[in-house]
Amino acid sequence: MYGSMQSHLESELEQITAAGLFKSERVIAGAQDVEITLADGSKVLNFCANNYLGLSSDSRVCEAAKRAIDTHGFGMSSVRFICGTQDIHKEL
Repeated sequence: MYGSMQSHLESELEQITAAGLFKSERVIAGAQDVEITLADGSKVLNFCANNYLGLSSDSRVCEAAKRAIDTHGFGMSSVRFICGTQDIHKEL
């Protein structure tokens, strides 16, 4: 299907890998906190998240999110200026 393009792309990918520039996906096996457990069981420090307050896995935040999903579903489906602002956003 790709013809000569496929071999060109494979060659480029090999060069990128040989140069140490290929980024493989890390599979995270749990909550993102200061320390993250990867699927292979290894642990790494988390320097890349916006979770600097540690709220993403806080039990109170998780419970509030579960309640909100039960009453309002998951997400707005679009930006609020198109779909409207939800009442729970106003409560914040």
